[in-house]
Formats: sequence, structure tokens, C-alpha cells
Amino acid sequence: MAKPYNRYTIIRYIIDAPVVGISYLVASRFNSGQSIISTDRYTLFFTLVSLALWYIAASFTRLYADRRSNKYSEEIIFIIYTIILFTILLSSASFFLRDYIKFSPDFFPYYLLVLFSLLTLTKYIVRKNVHSAIFQGKLLDNVLIVGCTPAALDFYETINKYYYYGYKCLGFLDNQQGKLNGCAYLGPVDNLSILLKEKRIDEVVIALPESEADEIQFCVEVCDFYSTKARIIPNLHQYATASIQVNNIGLMPIINVRELPLDKKENQILKAFFDIIFSICFFIFIGWWILPLIALAIKITSRGPIIFKQERWGLNNQQIICYKFRTMVSESSDIDENGFYRQTSKQDPRITRLGMFLRKTNMDELPQFWNVLLGNMSVVGPRPHPTPLNLESMHTVENYMLRHMVKPGISGWAQVNGYRGETKVPGSMQRRINFDLYYIHRWTFWLDCQIILQTIINIIRGDQNAY
Repeated sequence: MAKPYNRYTIIRYIIDAPVVGISYLVASRFNSGQSIISTDRYTLFFTLVSLALWYIAASFTRLYADRRSNKYSEEIIFIIYTIILFTILLSSASFFLRDYIKFSPDFFPYYLLVLFSLLTLTKYIVRKNVHSAIFQGKLLDNVLIVGCTPAALDFYETINKYYYYGYKCLGFLDNQQGKLNGCAYLGPVDNLSILLKEKRIDEVVIALPESEADEIQFCVEVCDFYSTKARIIPNLHQYATASIQVNNIGLMPIINVRELPLDKKENQILKAFFDIIFSICFFIFIGWWILPLIALAIKITSRGPIIFKQERWGLNNQQIICYKFRTMVSESSDIDENGFYRQTSKQDPRITRLGMFLRKTNMDELPQFWNVLLGNMSVVGPRPHPTPLNLESMHTVENYMLRHMVKPGISGWAQVNGYRGETKVPGSMQRRINFDLYYIHRWTFWLDCQIILQTIINIIRGDQNAY
């Protein structure tokens, strides 16, 4: 897929040039009242400077990295990140050119607003065209899996579920014939060189167990000989309590087991400061009118309290009281006749008609901004589970208790990736925990921003897993 996809990569680079130029000219029109098409040499010079600074900023932020397999919200965050850096560079340039070109105070807000709007639109169009081409089979990487392990099965099921990753699996190799959920068996590992010679294989994914080090080395050498890209899926579950970073000392790969991002005091302060500011802004701009409206609707449509209070576990397994709008009939019980926690299911008769809407749009969680101001929750983090569900899961789900190393959140990485709602399907809770641990180990401020943006998108379009 290298050559066809390279065309789309070049388009993503080139299309930003007219976008930056048009944004500048439109903003200049509002700034000076002149025609949008200007021949002033200083205007043209500053346009060229803007283009150069844009690509410099984009190279620092890696705006043009391949993000086909990531959500569009992540691309928007990188656009914002690039615009912030671009603003700093452009402000410096305008200072040095102040004797040649003048800007009114409202020029830069216009410029950046138009630039952001056009960039998000054009990149969305290009992204959808790429996904369409992948769906039609025009942009697919042919992948060969080596190994029949749980990691190989996870990889195979993932690329089949998310077609826009752009992978087509031709089959798998293993010294013992096994089953990989319908994936074609192509023989032992020794067949790798024959397949690379006879078939067009863009990438080899090596998912062999660590005990087969000789086989792994053989696969890497064969891929090197045929100049085929190789990836190794390592078994690093034993290091789940820490964040992992792989780098090199000389030619030797080294795995660094380091502290978690939120173990650092400066990151804790940044996250706490953001939580407080975001929550205050919510109450000032939205909460003061939407919370009373929802409360009134609940009071009119069903009997019982407006706010539902539930004991959940927070940071370091401490018990907290989580606040939500009541979405069920007041007489409903969380415990079934066998004494187990009764999770909410689709078409659950306990849910009121208004409650169904509140759950679908996540608005039942809005009172938890009060939890954030109290300091026992964060805007973003692993969703807190009810105490009975914690007690059921802590002995059956691997690394379950590690999710309590950070404050729970109103929204989380697992939820925006579709892992919310009922977890009775085997493995569903484990996958949710894996997403929570990914967030804990790789937290950044920008990841929080991406999750918030994706949550807003889910609220607007509705979440199919919310019920």
C-alpha cells in the first residue's frame, strides 16, 4: 500500500498551503477592508512567511503522522496543538515585520478561527476519502501473522473489526497447526521466505512466545532479506504496574520500566488545576441552566429523588459517594435474587423514558462535576464502578485494582472507545480495564483534551453502548 497511500500523504501536506493562504487573505479582508486578493508585496511576503512557519510548527507537532487508525478527535487535538505553536511563531514574525505591515487587534483571532475551521474541514474530507478507499480495497496492507498466540488472535480480531486500520490478513504461520478465528493457516514458520518471495506481503507481524527466541530471530532476518516491514508483538503483561518505554543503547534495545506520568507532582498539579477550571466553567456557562431543567424534568416525569447517590471506589480504593441524575424508577434494586450486582442491560425495565435519554447522551453524569470540585473525581479518568461490581471483578479480572491508582473520571479512555455499559460478555470487562491501564500509563494533558472532545462528539451523536 506504500505508493497509493503516499499520494494521500502528499495531499495532506499540499492542501494545507492554500488553506493557510486563504485563511490569511480572508483575515486580511476583515483587518483592512481591502479586496481579499491583494498584490501588496508585504502581504504576499507575510503569506509566504506564514506558510513556512506553519510547516515548521507541523513538523514539531507531527501533524502529518499517519493517524488512520486513530479517532478524528485526536487529529483535531493535534490541529489545535499545531495552531498554538504556529501562533507563537507568527507573533514573533509579525513583531520583526512591524515596520512593514500593520495588523489590527482582531486580525489574529480572525486568522486563527478561519484557519482552524478550514483545517478541520479539509482534513475530515481527506480522512473520509482515505477510509472510503480502504473500504473499497484500494488502500490495504497485506499482512502475514507469525504465531498462533492470544496476542496474534487479538491483533487479527482488531484489524478485522476496524477496517479503517487498512490491514488485510492473508493468513498465519505456526509450527503447530491451530485455529485463529477463521484466519487461513499457511504452514510452519519455515514457509515465511517462500511466502515473501511469491506473494505481495507489506508487513509481517511476529506474535511468537518469548520462549521461541530463535524463531523470532529467523523471522526478522528473513524480513530483512526481502526488505519487508516486520513488527513484533511483545508479551509485556508482567510489567503492567508501570509505564514502559523502549529505546536503544547502542544497537541493543532496552525496556525502561518507569514511573507513571501522574506520579509526577507537576502533572498532578496540572491535572488538578485543569479539573477545577473546567468544572467552574461548566457551572458558569452550562450547569446553571441545564441542571435545573433536567432536575425539573425528572421530578415531573417520575416519583422519587432527583439525585441518585451511589458508593463507589476512588483513588487508592477509597470509598466515595458518586452523584448522578436518577434514571431508574425509585423502587429498583441493584442486587438480583442471587445476591449479585445487577448491571444495566438493554431495554432494562428499571430505566425511565427520560432516564433512557439521559443515559444515551451521558447527561445523567453531569452532577459529577460536583465530585470533581470536591476533589474525589477528575474530569477524565477510569470510570468508577459500584462497590458490588468491584468486589465481583477484583478476583476475576487481571490487574483490575490497578485502575484505582488515579482518580476516577466523569469520562474515560475506555468509554470513548466503546467500552461502556454492560460487561457480561466474556472478556468485555478485561478489555475495559486494558483501556483504563493504557490511559494511566500514557497520560498526557493532550490525551485528556482528546477524550473530552470525543465525549462531546458522543453526546451529540448518541452512544450506542449507553443504556
